[in-house]
Amino acid sequence: MILHLHIPSPPKPPIVQSTTTATAGLCNRSNGTDSGLNFRRKLLFLQSLNVNHKKALDLNPNLRSTPLSALHSITQCLSSMGLDFAAVGRILDMYPELLTADPYADIYPIFDFLLHTVEIPFPEIRKSIARCPRILVSDPEAQLKPAFEFLTELGFVGPNKLTSQTTLLLVSSVERTLMPKIEFLIGLGMEYADVRNMVLRSPGLLTFSVERNYKPKLEYFRKEMNGDLEEIKRFPQYFSFSLEKKIRPRHRLLMEHGIAMSLPEMLKVSDDEFNVQLIEKRLRLAEDWRL
Repeated sequence: MILHLHIPSPPKPPIVQSTTTATAGLCNRSNGTDSGLNFRRKLLFLQSLNVNHKKALDLNPNLRSTPLSALHSITQCLSSMGLDFAAVGRILDMYPELLTADPYADIYPIFDFLLHTVEIPFPEIRKSIARCPRILVSDPEAQLKPAFEFLTELGFVGPNKLTSQTTLLLVSSVERTLMPKIEFLIGLGMEYADVRNMVLRSPGLLTFSVERNYKPKLEYFRKEMNGDLEEIKRFPQYFSFSLEKKIRPRHRLLMEHGIAMSLPEMLKVSDDEFNVQLIEKRLRLAEDWRL
């Protein structure tokens, strides 16, 4: 947007200036005023998006020289994929580098990859991005394509193909993130086919930390619950529940009352439903003792 400012003529100096010098002075003043106004407009636009402009400028210094029209372009680009204004703002605040991205060189190739390679239906693209905004700053060739090929070979095809809920797996490194999870589970004594079926049933297994999730939960399962790996194979969702908030307290309640439950019975229900089941089993147990 070109802003036309009326600049009043300066008072005549006692010494006559040359035409060239006077014109240069006016141009400098005009450019300085326009630059300040445009920068102010950019800050107001970022504020309207709820983007922290201080953080954005720190993380993306190129933002200072980026025209306001470029910010409008990237906003319109994201909106064209079905994201509402609030969602666009959240994404740009999380990843301020997107504010200076070229929609055609940086963003549309990612949309094209999701739409035509991964085959996410267009209405679902919005959900994929909302669940994993990081996908917008991932290189299609260096990151997304290798992850997609690995997941395809693992079995994420046909009825198990990636959806808007599982496209977040595409931002994972094959070598550093995906393969170590598979290798860890196989190292427990499971067959590759078993691990493959577990992952397809519970894709979240590929997002959990080996050190912070798998190891402590397996240790508790084996030592405290005397569990068999066959139970884990049948119910891989076990790893998705909190050890401290759900697994341990519920298991201890069962132990206190001498009651056994399968992993799904113990974990899939809400706290209220679990308590109801616990009471019912205690009543049945008391009736059996009376008989």
